[in-house]
Amino acid sequence: MSEDGARSPFILGLTGSIGMGKSAVAAMFEGLGVPVFDADAAVHALQGPNGALLPAIEAAFPGTTGPNGVDRPKLGAAVFGDADALKRLERIVHPAVGAMRQAFLAEHAKTPLIVFDIPLLFEKGGWEQVDAVVVVSASAEAQRARVLARPGMTVEKFEQILKLQVPDAEKRARADYLVDTGTSLAETRHTVQQLVHRLTGRD
Repeated sequence: MSEDGARSPFILGLTGSIGMGKSAVAAMFEGLGVPVFDADAAVHALQGPNGALLPAIEAAFPGTTGPNGVDRPKLGAAVFGDADALKRLERIVHPAVGAMRQAFLAEHAKTPLIVFDIPLLFEKGGWEQVDAVVVVSASAEAQRARVLARPGMTVEKFEQILKLQVPDAEKRARADYLVDTGTSLAETRHTVQQLVHRLTGRD
């Protein structure tokens, strides 16, 4: 409840490992009228052309920004394998994304259900800021096929990404709700619809 007695939105954290179909599920929530805060989109906006974080990132990592915003390969090279550099970058990015998330929450304060789409929800502690977590998952075979079909992806890159993410089995074990994308789109959409109805019709 808020201070004026109004019910606060139920915040559902949406996450899933690479290639599991999280973006497709997020779009399904939006299609059902549920506001979705996309953490990745927020980062892109902050680091894109005229992004608010460009001066701070350039100061911390000289030569990594330009007219088109952050040069991702250069910034990636600057922090890859360097835990301290990554922490410096996170100290710049995370508070700004958090502020955008709070503004989004205030904008939709009268909505019964809000989704926070956060890829690293478990990895960075975001699960503590939501009311429940829904994990998007599929078989390891489906995940691998989807990811390796992406332009520029290699087995080595895929394996490196997996090492940085909480294993899918652990995510599933920690989930309050699970959306299986290893089925048909219609079945996945039906699962999302049922979840929305359940959460918006809660007592």
